[in-house]
Amino acid sequence: MALAIRDVREHDLDAVLALNNAAGRTILALDAAQLRFFYDRADYFRVAEIDGHIAGFLIAMREGSDYDSPNYRWFSEHYPQFVYIDRIVIANAYRRHGLGRIFYCDVNSYAEVRVPLLTCEVFLEPRDDVVVLFHGTYGFQEVGQQRMGSSGPQVSLLAKELPSYAYVRETYLDKAGLPDVPWLAERLHSSHDNNPQRRLAGARRP
Repeated sequence: MALAIRDVREHDLDAVLALNNAAGRTILALDAAQLRFFYDRADYFRVAEIDGHIAGFLIAMREGSDYDSPNYRWFSEHYPQFVYIDRIVIANAYRRHGLGRIFYCDVNSYAEVRVPLLTCEVFLEPRDDVVVLFHGTYGFQEVGQQRMGSSGPQVSLLAKELPSYAYVRETYLDKAGLPDVPWLAERLHSSHDNNPQRRLAGARRP
């Protein structure tokens, strides 16, 4: 079994949309326009490809986006810098095999050289103790709760401190920027970034 975690490509979008909308109640449905927003704007949008098939994906956004998710807005109101995991979806055939942990390790590696916090939410209605335990063992702490809309589910808002960030900021981000190596590269997408902190974090050595 050959596994690759890679940036999404445009021709993956139909498969990603179908996977998202087959995931069940704990993943909000998307339409093609919403998925295109993520394709154009998401700072992290990677898929897991196993033997040529899309087995899962994870989408994450940094601060400063015009994304209208109530949970993303909550983090924007409380923290100046963060990476927000909007959704992770694993195909049924590949669940309970550790692919979620692989994705979380990957997005953690992306986040810890750019921001001090990795954030997300988990649904409390319906509550999935496997999901709650997964995030707790990965270092997330609850920092708040809210209801998504007047009749939406109650969610637990989670944050994980990234202790490596202070070193990276002092050693690289406050100076010449991150080294120009592939594993530190930013995803190429069409959003225009006006946030100076993010431009600094994405800087490259001359």
